[in-house]
Amino acid sequence: MKAVYLTTDDPIYLPAFYDRALGASKTIPQAVFVVPPLYRKQTAGDAALRYARTFGWSAAARLAARVLSAKFAGRSIAASCARAGVPCEEIVDVNAPGFLDRLRAMAPDVLISVSCPQIFKQPLIELPPRGVLNIHGAILPHYRGVLPSFWMLANGEKQAGVSIYFVNEKIDAGDRCGLRMFDIEERDTLDSFLRRSKAIAADLLLEVLERMEAGDVAREPLDLTQGSYFSWPDAEAVGRFRAAGRKVW
Repeated sequence: MKAVYLTTDDPIYLPAFYDRALGASKTIPQAVFVVPPLYRKQTAGDAALRYARTFGWSAAARLAARVLSAKFAGRSIAASCARAGVPCEEIVDVNAPGFLDRLRAMAPDVLISVSCPQIFKQPLIELPPRGVLNIHGAILPHYRGVLPSFWMLANGEKQAGVSIYFVNEKIDAGDRCGLRMFDIEERDTLDSFLRRSKAIAADLLLEVLERMEAGDVAREPLDLTQGSYFSWPDAEAVGRFRAAGRKVW
């Protein structure tokens, strides 16, 4: 079974994910395509300003320092791909007709979205014969949307999870085919939570791909009426996050 990964430029959390996932997968990874870590028509400056206004300038400075440190140390998705012998390339738009033509020529069996911030349109969803998988850091259908890790900590949840599902045109709304739950620890920061979640996500993905290879993957439709959806945090949510004793780093 051949797979193409669609992901975003993240030197902090995703290199470890790809070291874990690409190195142990029996599925053939044809390529990893990386899009900018931006939503809709954001610029890099817009994204940095929004982060600083939400979590504070101190947290934003810490994030910038971590990104620079990772880059100086050579930690990147491209480096992880090079170690696994998998082509890695930056692209702008996963739905662009020219990119879809490239994918058709590659003929992957499955596409795998890992933190890709772009909304997938129907031509992309219908392209691979075995579907498009997306990894979401929550127990779907709960905590759909943006930054589920933050919202679970802000809301005082005791248990978290990682879900893998088949993508449709709705957000975080396809058939779930993998779930792994884990406890949230009292000492967890947003950073430590994300690191543990990405490691669990990589292991769960390997399990789902193995089941797909064997032809026995189970699909469970998500009941969105029983779930919840969250957008980018506002000041009140950040206040609850801090009042619960949580920190970003």
